[in-house]
Amino acid sequence: MSVALDHTIVHARDNRESAEFFAGLLGLEIAAEWGPFDAVALSNGVTLDFATIPADRITPQHYAFLVSEEEFTAAYEQIKRRGIEHYADPHQRHPGTINHNDGGHGVYFMDPAGHAMELITVPYGGWDA
Repeated sequence: MSVALDHTIVHARDNRESAEFFAGLLGLEIAAEWGPFDAVALSNGVTLDFATIPADRITPQHYAFLVSEEEFTAAYEQIKRRGIEHYADPHQRHPGTINHNDGGHGVYFMDPAGHAMELITVPYGGWDA
């Protein structure tokens, strides 16, 4: 059997708020509500299961998503329209812009719970030949 990631739990101050933020930004839908989770399904079958926990117990994580150029453009327009602070780099030294690494585009921003989110259109190191 091959090993594949099925889901991961994303801690949030408010699971619905974080799930709606993420789904709305990328044109996705909340796939399921199950117990304490609001799940957003990605195209590869992995779900992000957002769970509400006390804010002082949230450890900020980094989540990077490979998206198409079209998805990136649409999401970046949403980021700008919503006034979401964003950066070209993970150290937040280049605010209000995107990067152009490996022939693609990338952007970093924070979600409502303080997780560092990243959208890229080309994997780091480029596409395999």
